[in-house]
Amino acid sequence: MAKTGFSSKFLKMIKIMMILSFIASVIPGCRHINSNNEKIKAPVSIYNLSFVSLTGETIKMSSFKGKKIIIVNVASRCGFTPQYGELEKMQQKFKDKIQIIGFPCNQFGLQEPGNSSEIKEFCTSNYGVTFPISEKVKVKGTNKSPIYEWLTNKKLNGWSSTVPSWNFCKYIVSEEGDLLGFFSSKVLPDDKEIEKYLN
Repeated sequence: MAKTGFSSKFLKMIKIMMILSFIASVIPGCRHINSNNEKIKAPVSIYNLSFVSLTGETIKMSSFKGKKIIIVNVASRCGFTPQYGELEKMQQKFKDKIQIIGFPCNQFGLQEPGNSSEIKEFCTSNYGVTFPISEKVKVKGTNKSPIYEWLTNKKLNGWSSTVPSWNFCKYIVSEEGDLLGFFSSKVLPDDKEIEKYLN
């Protein structure tokens, strides 16, 4: 009887572990990184792409070659909006090594309703943002920004199809234009996991 009881508990534990494993596989993680540190060359170069800034200027991604690029989907009315200030501190701290780019998006909770001039005024007056910010774009679904098409399609970037789960998700691109990692909104810009890529 004791053996049967032990076997029953063991089987239940295995079932629970399998269920937890399944849940973990379908829920987007906070971090999705190339933990093997292997060089994964992107089949399509991000440097072929460009975006339009809040002031209407076309900015080529190739102008950031030689620096790590941190790409963030931003919003003005989100609980994570104070990360604007943290991102600006990061830009100033690592300005010789990185380039942060913000992509305003209204797809999560309708938390970016403003137009380009309103977004620019908000970012500069409240957080002193100096890094480039694009015009408002889509980051998921149809008609998304070509840069987010690249970031979320492993056939283009080489290894990841992780889509932003909310505002202020962060992608890191290497100095050579290869995707290195994804971090969710909850991972702060000064998180050790992010900063290890920048030192």
